[in-house]
Amino acid sequence: MRAVIFDLDGTLVDSDPDILAALNRLLASRGLELLTRAQVKSMIGDGAKVLVERGFAARGTVATAADVADFLADYEANAVVETVAFPGIAAALAALAAAGHPLGVCTNKPVAATRQILAALGLEPFFGAVIGGDSTPYKKPDPRPLAAVLEALGVTDHAVMVGDHVNDILAATGLGLPSIFVSWGYGKAEGTYIAHTAAELPGLVAQMG
Repeated sequence: MRAVIFDLDGTLVDSDPDILAALNRLLASRGLELLTRAQVKSMIGDGAKVLVERGFAARGTVATAADVADFLADYEANAVVETVAFPGIAAALAALAAAGHPLGVCTNKPVAATRQILAALGLEPFFGAVIGGDSTPYKKPDPRPLAAVLEALGVTDHAVMVGDHVNDILAATGLGLPSIFVSWGYGKAEGTYIAHTAAELPGLVAQMG
């Protein structure tokens, strides 16, 4: 069966409220103006370091390594305060698993926070492999983190990437894999297929054979 690899933020979970809260706490501690939810949504997708750098740049200053470390410590302690799975995600994962599809996660979020969120929301048991932004030296759109998920699942090239960001689509393209772009997330892209609700995912995967 085709493996189905998911992005996390904006695909499986609506996590931007907790990301926004942690980033704004950091900005406030540095005497900087807070960001809006819309502003932060556009900054998500390239990992924590880039997120913090973008947040500070939006306030006309440069983030340091200490700023990134402080953000990570705060966020990892508060990663599942308001974060929830998107509607229908749990049912879609259950349907895919029941059909025999190996499932994995490939995200640019640090793996500790990723596993914390998946466990808290009851999604972790669905996934045979989880690769975060610090699990390898690379981040999406580099295809190598996606390749690491496939290797962990024991899959070569019979897979599909599901995500809400151009990084997800490019990572899949880099391995010659199809992709499903989910329209409910934070990014903009065009995948091989498009899903507008989580309930559509099992059917789209089935179409691929």
